[in-house]
Amino acid sequence: MKGSGTDADVFLNIFGENGDTGERRLDSDKDNFERGSEDKFTIEAPNLGRLKKITIGHNNRGSSAGWFLDKVVIDDMGNKELYEFPVYNWFALDEGDGKIQRDVLVGSTQPMGIVYNVQVMTGNVRGAGTNSKIHMVMHGAKGIKNSGKVFLEGGAFERGLIDIFNVEICELMSPLSRVTIGHDNGAVGAGWYCEKVVIYCPFTGIEQTFPCGMWLDEDEGDGLIERELYEMVSLRQKKQKKYPWSLWIWTSDVKGAGTDAQVFLQIYGEKGKSDEMKLENNSDSFEQGQVDKFMIEMPDIGRLLKLRIWHEKRHPFAGWHLGKVTLLKTLTMEKYSFECGRWLDINEDDNEIVRELPATGYRVTICTGNVSGSGTDATVFLNVLGDLGDTGDRLMIMSKNNVNKFEKGNHDEFLIESVSLGQVRRVRVGHDGRGGGCGWYLDKVMVREEGQPESMATEFPCYRWLDRNEDDGQIVRELVPAGDGLRLFNVGYQIAIKTGSVNGASSDSKVFVKLYGEKGDTSKVILAVSDNDLRNYFETGRTDIFTLETSDIGKINRLLIGHTNEGLRAGWFLDSVQISVPVHGKQYMFPSHRWLCKDEADGKVEVELYPIEIHLINYEVTVVTGDVRAGGTNAKVFCQIYGYEGKTEVLPLKSRSNSFERGTTDIFKIEAQDVGKIYKIRIYHDGKGIGDGWFLETVDIKRLTMAIVQVEVKKEETSKKDKKKDKKKKKKEEEEEVEIIEELQEVVETFTFPCNRWLARDEEDREIVVELLAEDNEDLEMNSYEIHVFTGTMWGAGTDANVYVNIYGETGDTGERHLKKSNNLNKFEKGQEDVFDISAVDLGTLKKLRIRHDNSQASAGWFLDRVEIVDNKDDTTYFFPCNRWLAVDEDDGQLARELVPVDEAFMKKGDDDDEDDSEATLGLEQKAMSTTYTVRIKTGDKKYGGTDANVFMILYGTKDDTGSFGIMSVFVHLQQ
Repeated sequence: MKGSGTDADVFLNIFGENGDTGERRLDSDKDNFERGSEDKFTIEAPNLGRLKKITIGHNNRGSSAGWFLDKVVIDDMGNKELYEFPVYNWFALDEGDGKIQRDVLVGSTQPMGIVYNVQVMTGNVRGAGTNSKIHMVMHGAKGIKNSGKVFLEGGAFERGLIDIFNVEICELMSPLSRVTIGHDNGAVGAGWYCEKVVIYCPFTGIEQTFPCGMWLDEDEGDGLIERELYEMVSLRQKKQKKYPWSLWIWTSDVKGAGTDAQVFLQIYGEKGKSDEMKLENNSDSFEQGQVDKFMIEMPDIGRLLKLRIWHEKRHPFAGWHLGKVTLLKTLTMEKYSFECGRWLDINEDDNEIVRELPATGYRVTICTGNVSGSGTDATVFLNVLGDLGDTGDRLMIMSKNNVNKFEKGNHDEFLIESVSLGQVRRVRVGHDGRGGGCGWYLDKVMVREEGQPESMATEFPCYRWLDRNEDDGQIVRELVPAGDGLRLFNVGYQIAIKTGSVNGASSDSKVFVKLYGEKGDTSKVILAVSDNDLRNYFETGRTDIFTLETSDIGKINRLLIGHTNEGLRAGWFLDSVQISVPVHGKQYMFPSHRWLCKDEADGKVEVELYPIEIHLINYEVTVVTGDVRAGGTNAKVFCQIYGYEGKTEVLPLKSRSNSFERGTTDIFKIEAQDVGKIYKIRIYHDGKGIGDGWFLETVDIKRLTMAIVQVEVKKEETSKKDKKKDKKKKKKEEEEEVEIIEELQEVVETFTFPCNRWLARDEEDREIVVELLAEDNEDLEMNSYEIHVFTGTMWGAGTDANVYVNIYGETGDTGERHLKKSNNLNKFEKGQEDVFDISAVDLGTLKKLRIRHDNSQASAGWFLDRVEIVDNKDDTTYFFPCNRWLAVDEDDGQLARELVPVDEAFMKKGDDDDEDDSEATLGLEQKAMSTTYTVRIKTGDKKYGGTDANVFMILYGTKDDTGSFGIMSVFVHLQQ
């Protein structure tokens, strides 16, 4: 065919049972790969056994690089075997599917198997980008299989950008053992700084990250332009598995059968349904008498039951006559064929542009209200949801009984073609909000199967506005069958969408979302009405908030978000999505930080995101400051809440008003971890500012919880017969009788913490930290702990730094306390014993303590011998040996130590026996009770990017947190 020859360099890799030939350039003396020609080449290689596949492609160089390859025939002269690899496809960026490299199986005429999603991140350092051609090799487990060299064509590889590619190969190699990445060094400014490579295999659902963080440049570093990258296993993510399918669509060979409209497909199986899929192809698809092939990916939906196929354009030339649709599961060779033989055309057949195969039908009656201005000229859509699936959003175009649809008082009837949905459970109805009089008052929707009488119709009442300026401003509603409390059956999902701050990040396009949960998924919903009432949505650096009212889908597993690619500036940079579900008390964070744009990254305008779940609830904290002289404070106040299911982080109590004034009550709303029933709080201030002393009277904390409550309900009327029997009853006006029943309801639970004391350095015990027990708590009581800190006797062992301690027991911890008031004027001197008192809620048996200093003052290094803690309530002494430095320039450079208690016999043994043996035994004992975390911190390669400041970190887990620990030793090590 015209233009089928190529001037580019062609490469071939042959794979067999015993390995592969490696990539070979196919070249001879004559002009190769001309239109209609047959070219022969000889390749010498070890015996590969039986051949399995080839990888063939070109480097896209030359004035006419595009190439149409018919087939490849390989004669294995050693084994006397002949292999044929049919291709019959374009290798061109501007033809067919845009690929210039393909994997081909022996005798295969099917589209190839597995598509890997590859993200390549170029570093954000000066000169990081490159114009060279980047290539990659993916290696399977133990290095047995590999992809061959894959050229990553079409990427920008600019500084700080992520380029995304879909690489199609026939081997399933995920999880990968390693990745080789490099370039041809063939351009001006060829050097490249690769930050990382992320590879996602939909078939296994595994996403792997391969860090690089190095130059691939002959003039930088070690001069390598190709590197082997190995996975950082801690970053591996498990996502939903998707299986590859081959799809063939036959357009009928009748006059005018073809269409240039965008075609969509959705497939239903026994275990669920696929997403709505846009069938994209770079060449002319869906022409008269043509067969179009596609590769699609779907989750495991079981045996296929039906499919829905439609197109979006409604102009006169969009009509399409569909012959049939065939699907083949590439890995199992399961094949399904769906016959159609009908028009999808507003001017042919039944004027519908949606077909379900195989099909029955539902008759839908939409009743517009009789109030002023209730009609609409907007485009209305409807989705019927049943036990066996749904119809998808259908445009209500052809009313069977009215020419002018959705007018005041109208009852408009429509026929929806669909497979049987079983029992109809819900109806989702809405409009596009377009037109001057788009507001609509909907009375109800009635649904019945075609052929059934009207009396069998299921009624879905609404009696609400679908109008941006009326009611709650929503223009889409989900309706349930007639009954009480219709609004209680839906759950509100608050969706906060943050647009990135990069140049050109905003979008004029319509954004849609679809949520997937344990109990089901929502429809694809256009986000049309914002809660924060911003005029222009999705502007650079801004957060838009929307509410989606729908059925309860349970725990959210993933999110589909995208846009319709309409408008002058359709491209959009999505930073993140946060979804709050107040009914469940949960928040989900979906990081994105990528382009959804036809001209950026991989050209996708929709993306699937997976959540990081944050289980938070609301607390209302009421703080009463005492009405005593100078009782108020200007210091910053903090609080930490402890419950039987955990503890919150340290929470700042702040507002824009002047808080904590004498005799005032301050109320704060706080979102924090659900800790269950609260038993204690710790409240304190930072002691800064003039007049920092504070007289705290009480603290109240309120939270919502589920509880069984007694409710009065009316008794059923007694029968006349019973009334006659009741002779003693006087004939007065009947009083309504009630009975008490128990119900599980959401109630407000209040915890009161009396204090009535000073938090001041010049009052009472001079403490600015206090722990308070809940007023009704009878299980716990306050306790005091005497802390004896022994500094070592070696030279330079003492410290002038500030020392902090946190004691952990069976029932919680004391929080980090500053060891300030000692029995000695000069604390923590060489060979000295310092004694401190701490008051806290009883901790039970002590488990460990954490002690650190802040490295302040000139001689901060400290050699800690041991800590002894006396529990004054039980008169029990706990011994915590240390015998190590807390110093950046000694030992391992750490400023914090976690110590575990040992019995007194161990301490005496340490005095009598060899010191080295004692230390070794202690080290093993401490290690057995601890977990080691390796933390790597990468400082950016920017001018002045480093720091001389003291850096601290806290790790938070499901059980506890590490507390603040210094990581200065890491930086010292790197600098050395």
